[in-house]
Amino acid sequence: MNQAVNVGTHSKENFETLGIPTGRLAMWWFLASEIVIFGGLICIFLLMRWRHPEWHAEAEHTLNFAGGFNTLVLLTSSLSAVLAHDAIEKGLPKKAASYLGYTLLGGILFLGVKSYEYAHEIGAGFVPAKSMFWSFYYLMTGLHAVHVIAGMIAIFVVMLGVRKGQNLQRVELVGIYWHFVDVIWIFLFPLLYLSA
Repeated sequence: MNQAVNVGTHSKENFETLGIPTGRLAMWWFLASEIVIFGGLICIFLLMRWRHPEWHAEAEHTLNFAGGFNTLVLLTSSLSAVLAHDAIEKGLPKKAASYLGYTLLGGILFLGVKSYEYAHEIGAGFVPAKSMFWSFYYLMTGLHAVHVIAGMIAIFVVMLGVRKGQNLQRVELVGIYWHFVDVIWIFLFPLLYLSA
């Protein structure tokens, strides 16, 4: 086991496989399975949208300003996740915990905007049963929101440990997951919100 002091190898509990910490390897395997789920949904959506040009007009009814704002929120929260990892690398766990708190705030803001958006769209009659577009819209954005919630729970748990100086290597792992959530949104936003 490599004894170099960095976030990936400083824990006694952090084993390595092929020179890669097992926690990181496990996270990448987990995300690979998640990519299959979202990738399949996105491919099916693209094929259906190609066959149904009227979906372009349906996308005009999504609140693209809310989707754009949420994109900015997720990008900013990913930055705070990177800064948390950097703080751990520099041996500043309390600062890392603060940055993780900012990431959590970004998740809360994202979900708040998404709740407003759902309420507006449902109030306007754009429910999943209205059309196939809206079924895909709620399925894909809802599944993404579930991943945001899961990420926030993981970040909260890791943040509590980091405040106590425990399991500092987990900051990198929750950061990787949060970046995945961000990247998925970057694919969903133009597909679902832009009518062009």
